[in-house]
Amino acid sequence: MVKRVIYPPVWLLFGLIAIFACNELHPGIRYTGLAAQVGGGIIIVAGLFLLVAANGLFVRAGTDVIPFREVSTLVTDGVYRFTRNPMYLGMTAVLLGCAVTVGAATALPVPLIFAIIIEVRFIRPEEQMLRDLFPQAYAAYCKEVRRWL
Repeated sequence: MVKRVIYPPVWLLFGLIAIFACNELHPGIRYTGLAAQVGGGIIIVAGLFLLVAANGLFVRAGTDVIPFREVSTLVTDGVYRFTRNPMYLGMTAVLLGCAVTVGAATALPVPLIFAIIIEVRFIRPEEQMLRDLFPQAYAAYCKEVRRWL
């Protein structure tokens, strides 16, 4: 298995840096205003909620939050009833909320780029690992719950 040195929170940090760099260095079209501030703030809070809720479910289940570490349980309750990847969705939402809040059009692609990187480097390999560990349970779960939304 490929060793992943840069974990998702670090990719999130890279995304935040990219958003603020876009905002400062080359903002493109501006769309600042109260609606962007409130909307972006709501998206950030929703993303943080997903991160905290999903992390809490992993802790309660006694399984590792760090990708590709010891997986002891397939978590399918709580926010995992709506998305198979609430932590990654939460991080993407935080980036989207920040991109909306800064009001720079050039920052808007950053959450999409983050989502693509996370899907390729983490989600797909994690899904294979879970298929190997929990063949029937994970297959049934995938039929019921979407990868992102």
